[in-house]
Amino acid sequence: MARVRTVRSLGVVGLVLAAAVTAGCSGSSSGPPAASHASSGSGSGSAATAGGGAAPAPTESNPPGDIPDNQAYVAFRPSDGAFTVKVPEGWARTGQGGTTVFTDKLNRVEIATASASSAPTVTSVGSEVVSRLRGQVPKFDGPKVSQVNRHAGSAVLLKYQGDSAADPVTGKVVRDAFERYAFYRQGHEVDLTLSGPVNADNVDPWRIVTDSFSWK
Repeated sequence: MARVRTVRSLGVVGLVLAAAVTAGCSGSSSGPPAASHASSGSGSGSAATAGGGAAPAPTESNPPGDIPDNQAYVAFRPSDGAFTVKVPEGWARTGQGGTTVFTDKLNRVEIATASASSAPTVTSVGSEVVSRLRGQVPKFDGPKVSQVNRHAGSAVLLKYQGDSAADPVTGKVVRDAFERYAFYRQGHEVDLTLSGPVNADNVDPWRIVTDSFSWK
């Protein structure tokens, strides 16, 4: 009986040792995979941050009514050939009687011809023309009249502001700035009116147009 108990004790000890070795091996082998998984998780997190933090493409901003710097111009000459003036290429053209209009989006160039017995002056424009425009231009305001020089010679410049006609689709009304140049020679008057939104910077384009005017 003593021999049997000894064998059983040795068997139990063997089982305990085997269990301990198995547990130890299992614990040591689980360590590296856990560390490897954390490293992999950190790597994927960095990639996500880099992708999510990419700066968006900048939004271009062009104030409403600004005529592009690369705008091309073409010469306009009336049927009688009395003068020529450059107008922006590609703009829509309409005409009625002695008036021709070129438009594009919010900008407008109007060329009106008429017979006149005398040259316009700062005084005549300031009284007669301003009075007429008050009844034609919605919310007409801030008229300023002066004498200016262009390549074709002297002209009377009238600057003012007014509301545009309501957009037929949106009903939107734009506050416009106007420059009206009155040129005169030998009984012929040409009124060149340029207009666009008050916040638009069209000084250079308008100068190109008005400086291009010439008598033939």
